[in-house]
Amino acid sequence: MATVRTEDIIKEFNLELISGEDGVHRPVTTSDISRPGLEIAGFFHYYPAERLQLLGRTEVKFTEMLMKRERRFRMEQLCSDLTPGIIITRELDVPQELIEVSEEKSVPVMRTPMKTTGFASRLTYYLENKLAPTTAVHGVLVDIFGVGVLITGQSGVGKSETALALIERGHRLVADDCVEIRQVDMDRLVGTAPELLEHLLEIRGLGIINVMTLFGAGAVRPYKRITLTIHLELWDENKHYDRLGLDEEKVKIFDTEITKLTVPVRPGRNLAVIIEVAAMNFRSKRMGMNAAEQFANRLSEVMTKEQDD
Repeated sequence: MATVRTEDIIKEFNLELISGEDGVHRPVTTSDISRPGLEIAGFFHYYPAERLQLLGRTEVKFTEMLMKRERRFRMEQLCSDLTPGIIITRELDVPQELIEVSEEKSVPVMRTPMKTTGFASRLTYYLENKLAPTTAVHGVLVDIFGVGVLITGQSGVGKSETALALIERGHRLVADDCVEIRQVDMDRLVGTAPELLEHLLEIRGLGIINVMTLFGAGAVRPYKRITLTIHLELWDENKHYDRLGLDEEKVKIFDTEITKLTVPVRPGRNLAVIIEVAAMNFRSKRMGMNAAEQFANRLSEVMTKEQDD
């Protein structure tokens, strides 16, 4: 899992650091954000101190109604050892007691001109992406007609060559050789390329090529949701391969299951066309048009009719 610190958020959202500069290296461990309205009112029994605390107009105005001693006591409780930072929205005035306490306890207090709801949404999205569970897979990720296809297989089976043929057919490369996969939601996997390998494709006998330089910016994309996995393997005469497509195999990455197809490789097979059609057929199935099921139903009707005759 990636590490996010308060200083990263300051840079990402161009926040104004008001006080507590010594604590900017504090880690942010959760994407959840807290608006401590009840806490400022005195209810600290369930205070989620490990979250970023977001103070909007309601919270700031309420603190102005408190007595000075009481206001300082609440700010002391708000600035715990676990709190990664406190953010004031709408460029509101920061309570003096909060500035004093945050300096004493090294809790960063920041400010943004953005509205509270909009900033909370952007901050949550940023943290969910940065803190999402991450793994790396050996393979190629290509965007084919809007379907994120992860091509896997043993080294030398032809993954990169197939990706090159798909790029020539107008599809877009996301990552080659190493695909970094993040689970940004319970059923959502997003693949990206490591920064070092971005836009690069390795072809044996040719070397490393820059896809964006040769084919243009439209031939690459920075990330793509993975919805289909195609595993390439050398043809095995003794193995039974699915010929109808009725049995749908699944592969599990983190908590998400995605459809997996196994495509045998042998001389003369146009893998680029096969994978392109697999992506189109996958889209068709998601739209409710399953050719394999239609064929099976028609076959069953014919067999039933012959038995009746």
